[in-house]
Parts: sequence; C-alpha cells; structure tokens
Amino acid sequence: MEDSPQPQPQPQPPSRDSNLLIPDLPNDISLHCIARVPHIHHSNLSLVSKSWNSLLRSHLFFNTRFNLNYTQTLLFFIIRIHNSSLKWYFFDPKNPKLLFSVPPNPVQSIGSAFVVLGHDIYVIGGSVHDIPSPNVWVFDSRFKKWELGPAMSVGRKFAAAGVVNGKIYVTGGCLIDSLSESTQWAEVFDPAVGKWEAVVPNPSPSQVNVMEKDIHRCAVIGDKLYAMTHRLAVVYDTKELSWSDVKSKINLGWRGRDTAVVDGTLFSYDYLIGEIRGFDENVGCWRKLKGLDSGLDKFLCGATMANVGGNLCVLWQRSTWNENETEIWCAEISTRKGSCGGELWGSVVWSKRILVVPDRSSVVRCLAVGLLKKHVNSCLLGLRVWYFTQESGI
Repeated sequence: MEDSPQPQPQPQPPSRDSNLLIPDLPNDISLHCIARVPHIHHSNLSLVSKSWNSLLRSHLFFNTRFNLNYTQTLLFFIIRIHNSSLKWYFFDPKNPKLLFSVPPNPVQSIGSAFVVLGHDIYVIGGSVHDIPSPNVWVFDSRFKKWELGPAMSVGRKFAAAGVVNGKIYVTGGCLIDSLSESTQWAEVFDPAVGKWEAVVPNPSPSQVNVMEKDIHRCAVIGDKLYAMTHRLAVVYDTKELSWSDVKSKINLGWRGRDTAVVDGTLFSYDYLIGEIRGFDENVGCWRKLKGLDSGLDKFLCGATMANVGGNLCVLWQRSTWNENETEIWCAEISTRKGSCGGELWGSVVWSKRILVVPDRSSVVRCLAVGLLKKHVNSCLLGLRVWYFTQESGI
C-alpha cells in the first residue's frame, strides 16, 4: 500500500510591522500620502488607528504638509446664540457643504477683538461679567485646542486689533483718565518675545478724544492700523512709528462693523444703503462693488467678511418663514478693479445657506486661517514617521 501524500504546509502570510501606518509601505511614503488629504477629512482619518490619530495631531504632520506646499485656508465663524453662548464653526470654502464645530473659548466674553496670526486665532480682551478683561485666549486651528496667552497690561473691551508684519497691535477699549495713562491705550505683541509692550510713541494730546471712546471699526492696510470711533479716526504707521489723524475720506462712508482687505482695497458692508463698498487709498473714496445685484440678498443682516485666498467671503444672517429659526448664509466673491475710473467689480463664485440656528442668534465674526508651518527647526522635516511613533510609544 502506497503511502498517502503528506499535506503540504500552507504558506504563511508575511508578518506585518505594527509600526507601519499603511501596510507594505515605508512610513515616510505613507506620511506623504496622508499629508495630501484635505484637512476637512482629517476627523475621519483619525478614526483609522491610534497611530493615525497621533500622527494627525503632530507637528511633524503639519510641517510635512507645509513642505509639500499643501496648505489650506479655512473659514472660521462665531455665532452668538440668544445673546448668550458662543458657538464656533469652520469649513473649507472650496467645499462649503461640510461644516464642523469646534470648542468655544473657555471664558466667553462680549466685545472681544479677534485676529489671526499664522495658524492661531487670538481672542483679545472683552467684557466678562461687565469687567474688561486683559486676558488673551489663543486657539490653535491645527489641533483645535485653546490655551491662555500672555495678558495685556490693561483690560479692554471693544478694542481695535490687527496684525502687521507678524506682530499684533491692539488699541483702545480701555479707560484713559489722563494723558499720563495714554501709554496703556495701545500695545503690541511680538510672538518672538512673548509679551505685550507699549506702542511707541504715545498718541498726541489731540487724540485724547479718540482714546475716551470704544473702537467700533478697525482695519490694517499695508503697514498702517486704522482705528475708528463713531466719528473720529486715527492711524498708526508701524514703519514710521507715528500716530496721525485720518486725513483721507476713509472714515466717511465706513459704516460696516467688519472689514476685509483684498488686493489693497478695504471692503465693508454699508448697512444704510445695502451694498458692499470698497476704499482704495490711491483713489481716495468709497465705491460700490458692482455686479452683485442678482447674486446676493438685497440686505445682508449682520454681515461679516474675510479675505479667503484673494477672494471676498461674506457671512450674514437671514430670517425665514419659521419664526423660531435664523439662517446663516455665506458667499464667495471674486473682485477686480475696472480699467476706467477705478470701478470695482465683483462676481459671486457661490452662495448658499450653511447653517440654521435658533431665532435671535447673530453672527459675531468670521476669520480666514491658513494652516501654515510652525516655527521649528527645518531639520525636523527629514525625520521619518517611524521615529515619531517610536518616541510616542504608539
């Protein structure tokens, strides 16, 4: 009787390296693949595994995106619900159908100033229980985390703030009883130094009337910070280190509570005549942004705006047939300057409802944030992900 054939051993599947992000791919290649996925999908990617979740929250990941020149601009906006709590949201203007919520600042206030510096949003001062606060909260848009930043020398509410050449300037919003206290009226924050310092020189005695008021409008055009009360306005030239009264017609017709600068033109919504207008220092007057009559609502209630990749994004609120709801709308507008007479023309790229909120809610502010490189040594870009995972213990 012949011996029956012996069963052949089955080939074993190759062992998997538990440290690999993607099976059979080196981690540096996997990193480059994942880094190319748009930011709006990162919340889904973080569910793949613990190693992916840690990677998406690492400085190495965002530095790699920057090195690949794969940066995105996201539009954050803030809604005040029933005049009380604040809700924060963001979306990618290239895909406005996907809306995400983020945690609001830990201490909510009224009359805060907002600026964007790099990937961080700064919430400056504001009234907390009717007391102006000197505190500054910083939101890291990459990791969606808040931290308390360096405090100002004085509490402020309804101050003007802007970013010029990588530094934050804040003016007004505080009580000045005498000229000797005017050093507190304006401060500057340099992230490289990490503290607030008085702006030099002090405003002149003729500008004390401005210092007694809350700042209702502000804008940065070039190297200059403009700050305006109801009727008075001053400008600080950060290059010349000098204050001056505004001599142009910028304060005449500047009625919108929020502004955006696109291609050197200051845009604002004039709520009295119901149109978006632009001011160019070279022309010296406000002009209507033409071409939008059929693309937008006639009245943009509570309009706020931002420069998103060279286009103008406008958010506003709209009443509906349901008296218990308010709709939040957004439009992206491309702008250009006409060849004759300095006319301004706009074209609506898209316009849509992005959110429904309870009635009597209002838009506080919108802010465009680019996810940029963190200031770390460039040699970190050469590290492989496997080294990161080993160090993190994942």
